[in-house]
Amino acid sequence: MDELEIIYRDDNLIAINKPHGLLVHRSEYSGIADEYAVQKLRNQLGQRVHPCHRIDRKTGGVLLFSLNSEYNSLMQQQFATNEIKKKYLAIVRGFTEDSGIIDYPLTNDSGKTQEAITEYKTLQRAELNIPFGKFETSRYSLVEVFPQTGRMHQIRKHFAHILHPIIGDRPHGCNKQNRMFKEKFNMTTMMLHAQEISFKYPATNEEIKIQADLQSEFQRMIQMMGWEY
Repeated sequence: MDELEIIYRDDNLIAINKPHGLLVHRSEYSGIADEYAVQKLRNQLGQRVHPCHRIDRKTGGVLLFSLNSEYNSLMQQQFATNEIKKKYLAIVRGFTEDSGIIDYPLTNDSGKTQEAITEYKTLQRAELNIPFGKFETSRYSLVEVFPQTGRMHQIRKHFAHILHPIIGDRPHGCNKQNRMFKEKFNMTTMMLHAQEISFKYPATNEEIKIQADLQSEFQRMIQMMGWEY
């Protein structure tokens, strides 16, 4: 069994670079899987771990765990009150604006509508000589994403809402684009990466920043677009 990549560790907290496609833990939303990040990390360390937050199964990148119940409570509180700063990287369809704020409430599975705000900044754009629909070429953008709230599938739903869906996203993305990436590039990974989180360490108030490198499929798509990152 491949070991998880540990990117931060101290006496109370540990973070991994979660692979795309790995569930964080069992839940009513997750369905059934052969393995989970919680289980794999517990077995790897030989001790109990507590996930401080969750990221989508299809999303790769920073996933933070606590090593004791006290820090689990403290960190979950910071996530719940949006004190944790998060930065994601995404490849989306079309040319996005240089920067923007998506302020669009989202309805959860219980039918409750909640405020949801996502900021983004466009880093690079690419135009490929691949006809798509009525267009002679295909356009894409590499964006940094800064969610200000933490709703389920928020980033995915917000970029679909502004008609710049994330490549590889199902069901919120563009099925025709996803099919094209699978047929032309043998790519089925969702192009969303949790790149960085930063927070104040509970015991010391020290600013902690944890970063996760891009994984292989994301790097391959960046190269295919002709971007340098």
